[in-house]
Amino acid sequence: MDTIETLTEIEMIIRLCLGFAAGGIIGFERSSRRQIAGLRTHILIALGATCLMLLSIWVPQKFFFLKNGDPGRIAAQVVSGIGFLGAGAIIRLGNNIKGLTTAASLWLVAAIGMTIGAGMYITAAVVEALSLITLVLLERVGKRIFPKIRNKFLIVHYKPNSSPDMDSALEILKNFGITRQSTNVKQGLGKRKITIIRFLVSIPETVDISKLAREFKSSGEIDRVEIKEKF
Repeated sequence: MDTIETLTEIEMIIRLCLGFAAGGIIGFERSSRRQIAGLRTHILIALGATCLMLLSIWVPQKFFFLKNGDPGRIAAQVVSGIGFLGAGAIIRLGNNIKGLTTAASLWLVAAIGMTIGAGMYITAAVVEALSLITLVLLERVGKRIFPKIRNKFLIVHYKPNSSPDMDSALEILKNFGITRQSTNVKQGLGKRKITIIRFLVSIPETVDISKLAREFKSSGEIDRVEIKEKF
């Protein structure tokens, strides 16, 4: 006959405290990066998931006469329900999307909470450590190997009655590792003919914008350079 581990109140309290700590560690990391879901959100999710996992185990234990009791039934609902909170952490700003990592961390702390609630302490500790490595260390590595690309408008205003040097402008973009997606040229009429070239470009996060502007201004008859977000 299989032996069933009996949950005591002390054991439940220990697991809830560990769930609190696990959510707090990851939540602190997210808060330090000013993410929309931070310390309190992660703690509440991990704590709630731990509590629901304990409930899933306790109900069949308490009501042993329920022969069809399934400890995984409530846990399954936590996994599907956490998606609503994760979706709320995702924000779209113009052409950029933020919050995907935070949404994944919310889903992760729920899983860690359920793991702690089930008494799988070593597994929960390993997942917690690996998640911190992913959030902290791998982000630094990723930025160096795969810098973020942002789509922006690069607007070059030439001096009146000057002749734009398109080849020079494209060479500067190439030297800075900037990809040109499209080009729009606008030329004024009259005595003071002003030319404005509007580039839609993909700029790596590592590019020094001020240095780029100085390079353009020193390349020819350029009055000013503007860089605007793409909406």
